[in-house]
Amino acid sequence: QVQLVESGGGLVQPGGSLTLSCAASGTIFSIYSMGWYRQAPGKQRELVARITSGGTINYVDSVKGRFTISRDNAKNTVYLQMNSLKPEDTAVYYCNGDFRSAFGRRNYWGQGTQVTVSS
Repeated sequence: QVQLVESGGGLVQPGGSLTLSCAASGTIFSIYSMGWYRQAPGKQRELVARITSGGTINYVDSVKGRFTISRDNAKNTVYLQMNSLKPEDTAVYYCNGDFRSAFGRRNYWGQGTQVTVSS
């Protein structure tokens, strides 16, 4: 199995910054993609940003120019740098990854980390 452990959430004022980290562990043979989703109260979970093994990056329109996704291949870790945060960014942020392990190719989710943007 693959485990995803997120860190870095918290409370921040509007206009502030946070960096989320997600470390993947387990018997990982290859990583196809890793990314971040978020779910606000009463809303559907949405893709925030994703980076593929080939380096292709996608962002939801609402975070373009403010959020940056990056990865450290040696650490099997993906980061989400969030700048100019807005109250509407408040949500539980989930790490997601598409991996090949001893159990074959599967999609995995982290437990989620709360991000609250409020004054």
